[in-house]
Amino acid sequence: MALSGMRGLSVFISDIRNCPNKEQERLRVDKELGNVRTRFKNEKGLTHYEKKKYVWKMLYIYMLGYDVDFGHMEAVSLISAPKYPEKQVGYIVTACLLNENHDFLRLAINTVRNDIIGRNETFQCLALTMVGNIGGREFAESLAPDVQKLIISSSCRPLVRKKAALCLLRLYRKNPDVVNVDGWADRMAQLLDERDLGVLTSSMSLLVALVSNNHEAYWSSLPKCVKILERLARNQDVPQEYTYYGIPSPWLQVKTMRALQYFPTIEDPNTRRSLFEVLQRILMGTDVVKNVNKNNASHAVLFEALALVMHLDAEKEMMSQCVALLGKFIAVREPNIRYLGLENMTRMLMVTDVQDIIKRHQAQIITSLKDPDISIRRRALDLLYGMCDVSNAKDIVEEILQYLSTAEFAMREELSLKAAILAEKFAPDLSWYVDVILQLIDKAGDFVSDDIWFRVVQFVTNNEDLQPYAAVKVKEYLDKPAIHETMVKVSAYILGEFGHLLSRRPGCGPKELFNIIHDKLPTVSTSTIPILLSTYAKILMHTQPPDPELQNQIWAIFSKYESCIDVEIQQRAAEYFALSRKGAALMDILAEMPKFPERQSSLIKKAEDAEVDTAEQSAIKLRTQQQMSNALVVTDQRPANGTPLVGQLSLVKVPSMTNNTDVNSADQGLTPENGALTTVDPPQPSADLLGDLLGPLAIEGPPTAIQSQQNIVSGLEGDHAVEATAIVPVDEPQNSVQPIGNIAERFHALCLKDSGVLYEDPHIQIGIKAEWRMYHGRLVLFLGNKNTTPLVSVQAIILPPSHLKIELSLVPETIPPRAQVQCPLEVVNLRPSRDVAVLDFSYKFGNNVANVKLRLPAVLNKFLQPISVSAEEFFPQWRSLSGPPLKLQEVVRGVKPLLLMEMANLFNSFRLIVCPGLDPNPNNLVASTTFFSESTQAMLCLVRIETDPADRTQLRVTIASGDPTLTFELKEFIKEQLVSIPSVPTAPRASPGQAPPAPPVAQPTSSAAALSDPGALLAGLL
Repeated sequence: MALSGMRGLSVFISDIRNCPNKEQERLRVDKELGNVRTRFKNEKGLTHYEKKKYVWKMLYIYMLGYDVDFGHMEAVSLISAPKYPEKQVGYIVTACLLNENHDFLRLAINTVRNDIIGRNETFQCLALTMVGNIGGREFAESLAPDVQKLIISSSCRPLVRKKAALCLLRLYRKNPDVVNVDGWADRMAQLLDERDLGVLTSSMSLLVALVSNNHEAYWSSLPKCVKILERLARNQDVPQEYTYYGIPSPWLQVKTMRALQYFPTIEDPNTRRSLFEVLQRILMGTDVVKNVNKNNASHAVLFEALALVMHLDAEKEMMSQCVALLGKFIAVREPNIRYLGLENMTRMLMVTDVQDIIKRHQAQIITSLKDPDISIRRRALDLLYGMCDVSNAKDIVEEILQYLSTAEFAMREELSLKAAILAEKFAPDLSWYVDVILQLIDKAGDFVSDDIWFRVVQFVTNNEDLQPYAAVKVKEYLDKPAIHETMVKVSAYILGEFGHLLSRRPGCGPKELFNIIHDKLPTVSTSTIPILLSTYAKILMHTQPPDPELQNQIWAIFSKYESCIDVEIQQRAAEYFALSRKGAALMDILAEMPKFPERQSSLIKKAEDAEVDTAEQSAIKLRTQQQMSNALVVTDQRPANGTPLVGQLSLVKVPSMTNNTDVNSADQGLTPENGALTTVDPPQPSADLLGDLLGPLAIEGPPTAIQSQQNIVSGLEGDHAVEATAIVPVDEPQNSVQPIGNIAERFHALCLKDSGVLYEDPHIQIGIKAEWRMYHGRLVLFLGNKNTTPLVSVQAIILPPSHLKIELSLVPETIPPRAQVQCPLEVVNLRPSRDVAVLDFSYKFGNNVANVKLRLPAVLNKFLQPISVSAEEFFPQWRSLSGPPLKLQEVVRGVKPLLLMEMANLFNSFRLIVCPGLDPNPNNLVASTTFFSESTQAMLCLVRIETDPADRTQLRVTIASGDPTLTFELKEFIKEQLVSIPSVPTAPRASPGQAPPAPPVAQPTSSAAALSDPGALLAGLL
């Protein structure tokens, strides 16, 4: 792509590279695009040189990331140019700018075909490259036969045939139903006799695609592939340019062995023997060396050879050699080689009679469990799980239990499940199985699912010999001062059913068992209390003759929980209380549970269905779950003499949109809003500094009188005062100039759309236009001067929250009359949060200084990308995200009454796409979206809304995602949008010297009061 002679293009590229910032680059690009567009309109006056130059510029602009939505016709027209420079530009730019469905491509099909069937090899290569890159259906229908002829043509140079093979491969992969390959078996066998390795490599790629769809037609190619491997293994007739670090064409070796794996077997003994000799040579000649590039190439060939050995079910001796070689790999220091060794050893477990050979490396595999790299630890765990049997189950399970204490949280659930499955499948005796599961619950209770302890209960119930042993073991765990709640569940159940078997042991009487179980009652959740109530009833039943003191204690507990709000607890307490008064009949009513019927293990079924999460989850500390957010606010606090002091800081607590809205409104008066300016009395000195720092924070009420020395614009947000959820400006003088329109309504409108007016007053209008892509945002502020005189001393300062990285370009100090200035703004979302950035904007008009603080619509939903999921994708993800903090649920009351369709539209406006048909209940909604941030990258979020048709003011929200902070923030964001927030009437301002206004009273506002508001009068005049 020689650019010599095109001075204009070189100058343009130089200008772009010399731009000091992104905005200057965009201005230069816009200028050049305008120039190119103007020149293309007068196309008749353009020479081929000029057209070529401008098309090159379009391509360069496109490569910089800018949209180029014109000039496509000019690029396509250059394909038919007679000279190489113009034709080259046309092919390259067309392949880059146009996709396979573009209408302009139809205009070029005949020209491309003429170049393919022509005699100019350079033009043939250009045409084949473009067709291969685009690969559209119309190209396949029109050009595939001509491309096939080029591949087998003896008059074409190898360069053209190589490109033709790759072009046909792309067309076949994209449109296998259009490209006709019937009868190509003999042609492929003929191509495999080619001596040129470039054509051979391209033809082998084509063969892999063909045999993957239909290997039966290409049996004649199998011996040819073996001969190619023999030629390469012996390094016969391999040009130097195809030798990579002493390895003859490793790419061709890998492709050939990949093609052989599509054939089920090799029946010819001579061919099979020749192939195994080649594989033996590869296995013997591969070792770990210091050169990284040579390692990569040789190991690519080796691992493909191992896959072929496993596919062909080679002799045991060769399989042993493969395992021994992998054993060397898992012992080296290089992590990539260790990973590949463990992964391939796991694959070899599928081959019969190899497991005993792999067991020789068990110690080294266990050592890999302690590797710093989590991906290696996962592969080692998979390998240990696959190689476990009765002979080594004890050692492997004990190692997993030992590793469980130090394993990161991302692996503990998988470790727990696999340890439980191995203990169940290969337990030498049931007592060992009970020991393992109890240790598992003790060490990783949070990650032990209910299925695991359910299974223990089944085994203990069905085996009478195991019942006393299990009861003794769980009592030992209950004697510990602190145990997990799952251990309380299984211990309470087993002692309730079989605790009477220990009655002759010291310290195991009914009263003692009741006391150690009852000590755990205050520490458990409501889901465990019903199990404890059943245990109390069982203990009471087995206490014969009855112990009056124990009976009264248990009856008191039943009586206490008869009024519990939880229906399950209430029902059990009432029924057990009534049943326990039946005396001897209680023995029959509360008899031991019968044996469970034999069934398939739910654990093993769960292991088969589970999708192993291979993504490493970083340990992110969950944000403090409080409804109030603390913000650091700069306050211009005034001393007694009225002289302003600049730079002092004060902490102000900003109310949330969902927490105690009416209380804040009543107690604190008017809450400051976006653009509204609130004055705060200077804090009094306090001796208790620690109490001041840690004590509760609140927004100070308005002062009794305000002395204003300057007129400063204040942005009032009308009735949505309680929705101020960002940095709040404090202690600003009041203004006579009011904004036009409701700032809060403008802000909320921009939260749903990407362009509009953010703020407007009689002197200036601030518009905004935004573009969001993943976790990046590009905003442009449009500052328009509405007056015939300039606005001076213009300043714009961004006060960003900690989760946003914001860069604002230079803002001019003066805005000319009747002019508009653009200020680009780059936003990067670092992590999930609902905090909002604030724009501190000020300007001077005449003798008046205007200052306003505005929330920027860079909110949480801007970084969402709606994605529709099917039932097959939704339910595995929903089940895998089990329980807090990854799945949070809350009942929300005070919801704005909405029909289901209206709620679905509201969700769609916030970039949460509703997925119909996933929830069988027609009154529920299921939605999904993808959240983007620099820390989480793309994170799938799932939402379920359960509504009550009888009461539309309450619903239950369940949010699930792979990041705990994101789950919490998205739940709170949805609550803020659903909760109906009461309005707060705006109190009239007190002028200097007047008494402060009375607290707001819930009365309708009269028209006279509205006319007395100077802001309303000014808005009416405008």
